[in-house]
Amino acid sequence: MENELLTYLQSFLTPRRVALFEKVLRQRTQHLTVAVEDVYQLHNTSAVIRSWESFGIQELHVIEEVNTKRIDREIAMGAQKWVDVARHNSAQDCINHLREQGYRIVATTPHKQAHQLAHFDISAKAAIFFGRETQGLSDLVLEQADDYIYIPTVGFTESLNISVSAAITLQHLSSKLKASEVNWQLSDTVYLKKQMEWTKKMIKDVDTIIERWNTTRKATKQ
Repeated sequence: MENELLTYLQSFLTPRRVALFEKVLRQRTQHLTVAVEDVYQLHNTSAVIRSWESFGIQELHVIEEVNTKRIDREIAMGAQKWVDVARHNSAQDCINHLREQGYRIVATTPHKQAHQLAHFDISAKAAIFFGRETQGLSDLVLEQADDYIYIPTVGFTESLNISVSAAITLQHLSSKLKASEVNWQLSDTVYLKKQMEWTKKMIKDVDTIIERWNTTRKATKQ
């Protein structure tokens, strides 16, 4: 029934739009995810969302223990429409949730005996944590992390802006993942779910159209 409904709803879209959805979703992954912890500058969170969507990461986790975030639509450039943002009241809640989903907790930090980004093993599911602009990640995240990575620099500045760091990290890891033999693509169930969600976003009065489709379908079966 879901497949029939999806086919029907996609008839309201152009073939080009349907093909674009399929192309983008084939490049999406839940093997990697990202968490940002109490980022103060709104534009940084929004810029991370834009980078994260661009490199095919389907989910982002925003920890709002101190700072409550909105999405700056101008900076995110519409990326928030096509990805899943999960909000958490504390870092511990976020960590617990991600561990339940089978993710390793990976902290970005130049300390804690971190190893270089280029040497990171992408074979297991990983949640990459980015911290606040001035303080970095909290002690709680650093203490509970399973692994630590950093981007090597050669200047006086030890760390990069979070949006820049996220873009570099996600580009490298997503490219490495897609060149590997890891089964990184969305499951068939999630793939179809996202197709349905995205298709609905593009149709005006979609609830009315679905209701009419259900009524017609029931009448046909009687």
